[in-house]
Amino acid sequence: MNAEFEKIHEYAAGILGQGGSHGMDHTERVVSLCRIIGKREGADFCILIPAALFHDIARPLEKEKGLMHEVEGARMAEEFLLSIGYDAPRIPKVAQAIRAHRYTGTEKPAFLEAEILSDADKLDAMGAPGIARTFLRAGEHGGGIDDAIAHFHDKLLRLHTTMYTASGRKIAEERHAFLVQFLETLECEMDLLPIDKSPEKSP
Repeated sequence: MNAEFEKIHEYAAGILGQGGSHGMDHTERVVSLCRIIGKREGADFCILIPAALFHDIARPLEKEKGLMHEVEGARMAEEFLLSIGYDAPRIPKVAQAIRAHRYTGTEKPAFLEAEILSDADKLDAMGAPGIARTFLRAGEHGGGIDDAIAHFHDKLLRLHTTMYTASGRKIAEERHAFLVQFLETLECEMDLLPIDKSPEKSP
């Protein structure tokens, strides 16, 4: 990690912290996926990695003030990158990638690095990490297993059809299969008959 990436990482970690479904651990996994996909697809890491490190930077502000984290995060990223003298021509692309990464957002990725970030963020909502994050999310919202199952159906099972890159689609295929298998098992085991709590009769 070069010195500029280290500064960005430190700044993001200081805001996000490690815990929760959108903590710095999620960001670091997205960065790792971006590196894997970016290497395969020939991405400019000087755009991709800052965008990945910053993509959820405004999540706490969204929770606190209702701001759209992808929009506010792009603004914060531009401001910080300018403050450290980052390569100016790349900053607008970093910002656009952040604005376009959200699954439910209206802005679509306009170039390769933005597509990769979108794919990587969705991939971390799939497979084993996605399952773990779904239950974390349910707990954060005061929900239980039924809420997590609803989130699988509302979002997670659709993600494999929304990948932009060939590399993203390949990883998504494997993670989607794991999701389906897990959910089928969970729903089957959750569908057991209620426990009979009546006193047992003596033989």
